[in-house]
Amino acid sequence: MWCRGIRGAARVASNTSQDILKASEELLTDIIRANDLKMEDVAAIVFTLTSDLNAEFPARAARRLGWEVIPLLCAQEIDVPQSLSSTLRILILHNTEKKPEEINHVYLKGTEVLRETKI
Repeated sequence: MWCRGIRGAARVASNTSQDILKASEELLTDIIRANDLKMEDVAAIVFTLTSDLNAEFPARAARRLGWEVIPLLCAQEIDVPQSLSSTLRILILHNTEKKPEEINHVYLKGTEVLRETKI
């Protein structure tokens, strides 16, 4: 078994608690579905937000989905000039037998430009 990373990103409609939680929950749900994730296989989740988003901790969405025992971390994304604004990113570290090419990374709402692979 290997510890592998699953990446995902989504644009957030506005800097409100409601929109950050909505985007976080949608992205987490899509990643879980696309990779058939089980909570017991998840080692940790890292959430980042661009500097224009600070109204909520996106990890709260994971707690609302019942992911109570998983270590979660929120951070601010590096503020690179001309980078995509209003963006949530998620990195899930999970234990799996899957090969790296079998992992489904999920990019929503215009964030597909962050990665060539789309699902």
